[in-house]
Amino acid sequence: MADAALPNLDARPKGGFLKKMLVWLLMALILGGGGFGAGFYLSGGALSPSQEVLRLIELETAASEAAGDGEGGPKRIPKEMPEAPVFETRYHEFPDPLTTNLKGSRRFLQIGVGVSTQYDESVIANVETHAMALRSDMLAVISGFAEEDVEGTAGREALAEALKSAINARLEALEGFGGIEGVFFPSFVLQ
Repeated sequence: MADAALPNLDARPKGGFLKKMLVWLLMALILGGGGFGAGFYLSGGALSPSQEVLRLIELETAASEAAGDGEGGPKRIPKEMPEAPVFETRYHEFPDPLTTNLKGSRRFLQIGVGVSTQYDESVIANVETHAMALRSDMLAVISGFAEEDVEGTAGREALAEALKSAINARLEALEGFGGIEGVFFPSFVLQ
């Protein structure tokens, strides 16, 4: 009878605790794997921010083209831009102003002279090399102008053109090429 009061240890199910732990572990792996798989599936189609911007631009461009290409509506035509070369302009200013009497006048003109070219540095080097001859030619041109010839913007432009022609003629005679494209007056005093 003493045996009846003690529980039968052999009647207890064996491995119950271990089975429960294995079931819980298996369920955790299934749920975790499912969550990971769902996250991977949902994020697999996502674009990077730069790819998303490009996609939106393409959609907007397609929508605007579709709106402009409708029947009866005007079509957008891209503007063709000419590819004109742009050249560097080089300047040279003669160091001392030129002073001479004007034709038929007691007044004289004192001007500072600068020249420009878009050719290479050899043109400016030629101007510097032949500065004395160019100054003489410019004085001869200036003294051929009357007082009324150099007044106003039109008169100054005419004087600049005459000086440009004289400078280029001298450079062509001495070097075989002129190359001066503009003459400017940093100072212009008529007294």
